[in-house]
Amino acid sequence: MPFLTIRTNVAPASDARSVFLELASQSVSEILGKPERYVMVELIHNPDMLFAGDAAPLAYLELKSIGLPEQRTAEISASLCKLIQDRLGVPADRIYIELSNAARHMWGWNRATF
Repeated sequence: MPFLTIRTNVAPASDARSVFLELASQSVSEILGKPERYVMVELIHNPDMLFAGDAAPLAYLELKSIGLPEQRTAEISASLCKLIQDRLGVPADRIYIELSNAARHMWGWNRATF
């Protein structure tokens, strides 16, 4: 049920993409305490991105999940920023993160909802 989208103007090396996606999936599972079998991660490379009028490395993340703990959003942001900074070299001050709590009845899977 957790879904992490990572949009960035930084292109990881093709041989490093799968490792990066695996690390991102594991991180989301650990951060949220949810089974990794439900985690989905998407990496979108878009070289045509600007932040503060500058094309230096940047990233925009969206993390959607059922039961996203509002009291832990700062911790979640810090963990995701660390992942992106460590693995893609994007400074934390050039990362925006949108955190969304999804209602169970609004999240479909396996011909049903959660």
